[in-house]
Amino acid sequence: MTLVAGVDSSTQSCKVVVRDLETGSIVRSGRATHPEGTEVDPAAWWDALLAALADAGGLDGVAAISVGAQQHGCVVLDVEGRVIRPALLWNDTRSAGDAAELIEELGAAALAERTGSVPVASFTLTKLRWLWRNERANAERIAAVALPHDWLSWRLRGYGPEGESPLGPVLEALATDRSDASGTSYFNAVTGEYDRPLLDAAFGNSGLGRRVVLPTVIAPGARAGTVGDLPEFPRAGGAEVVVGAGAGDNAGAALGLGASAGDVVVSIGTSGTVFAVTDVPTNDATGTVAGFADATGRFLPLVATMNAARVLDAVAGLLGVDHDELGELALQAQPGSGGLVLQPYFEGERTPNLPDATATLFGMTLANSTRPALARAAIEGMLSALAEGLEAVTALGVGAERILLVGGAAQNPAVQRIAAEVFGLPVDVPLPGEYVAAGAARQAGWALTGELPEWSTQIAVSLPAGSAALTAGQYAARRA
Repeated sequence: MTLVAGVDSSTQSCKVVVRDLETGSIVRSGRATHPEGTEVDPAAWWDALLAALADAGGLDGVAAISVGAQQHGCVVLDVEGRVIRPALLWNDTRSAGDAAELIEELGAAALAERTGSVPVASFTLTKLRWLWRNERANAERIAAVALPHDWLSWRLRGYGPEGESPLGPVLEALATDRSDASGTSYFNAVTGEYDRPLLDAAFGNSGLGRRVVLPTVIAPGARAGTVGDLPEFPRAGGAEVVVGAGAGDNAGAALGLGASAGDVVVSIGTSGTVFAVTDVPTNDATGTVAGFADATGRFLPLVATMNAARVLDAVAGLLGVDHDELGELALQAQPGSGGLVLQPYFEGERTPNLPDATATLFGMTLANSTRPALARAAIEGMLSALAEGLEAVTALGVGAERILLVGGAAQNPAVQRIAAEVFGLPVDVPLPGEYVAAGAARQAGWALTGELPEWSTQIAVSLPAGSAALTAGQYAARRA
């Protein structure tokens, strides 16, 4: 049996799955937690990766491994390969003003044309501008800029600060893939090239952006290298373990799900995402849809919201119930919640770009001020925000025939049923699984053999399309 491993280094935790290359069946798995916050020392990710690998039985018998990770996180390194400051994560909105400045300086349409996306606070480019404005001494020390999966793969291959890694600080050995690079706002997924002038604009056109080391973008099925001679994982018999290109988390999930044309993936986790795999690049000058790349050489138009499962957490806490009970309450109310509408921007929002927004409850009457109506309004509000993302994606010509609903909240029967009504499309809910890690494992197999493994995705629940008109109309009428 040939084994391949996939890693999902997400905001909350690091997950590792070891799979049989031929069948895709899970042989073993491991997990470790990450610290909370919107900025994190990357050393915590490395420690969690080592712990999760150990929990998964190490690399014994594993022939290849690949790393999927949260997008956009800004890892800045000095000439010695040391992390200069904690990484600013995708959910750190302090660079919202910097995003606005860059758009004013460079133009939204031009940015969309050059990189596929209009930057928001989540994107790496804006975080580098924030560093240049607020921590000039740190910014001037930057010798290389990497993303979480780039840096983890680099460390896994044995590179890193002198004395902490067997191969030392070879910054030029950093490697990445199109999917993750496309989330920086200084990479063009159509040409496959970095846009150095844009990067330099983040640094005040000082020239720094033209000389810092950026990870080499390698092909989706290429080998980044092999696992280094790490004391934590001695290689049995000296066997090499291939390291794949890696991917951003959403591209990894699409690969793990086997998403194809006509499929729209809606993921409900800490953040919410709506994305589809297409052969043709998208370009949205409004900034609503990010024109990312996928992990196979195609494209991944994506809309992300900051408020997803946290909306349910907040309302469940308010009602004094758990998520199951919240769903049961919600199904006691009629579609539309009797006119009660929750606009769920609890902690600002990325799409629409409202970093300082707050949540608002509209349409309260004596008749609808009930626990069931509030519970349903919470689910409808969360899903309606994502449905607007679906509308933005399809407006760019992307076909949508079914929803693949994933993430922790997708397991709630009320969320499933209401999703079919809100999206107005058939909804398939795959069996719960670590699909980012599964995609990384598929990519590891690709790097090992030169062929992308064909693994099936099991569907747990299928629901026919419902009517979206009532809820969509109410939500649109209350749009900020």
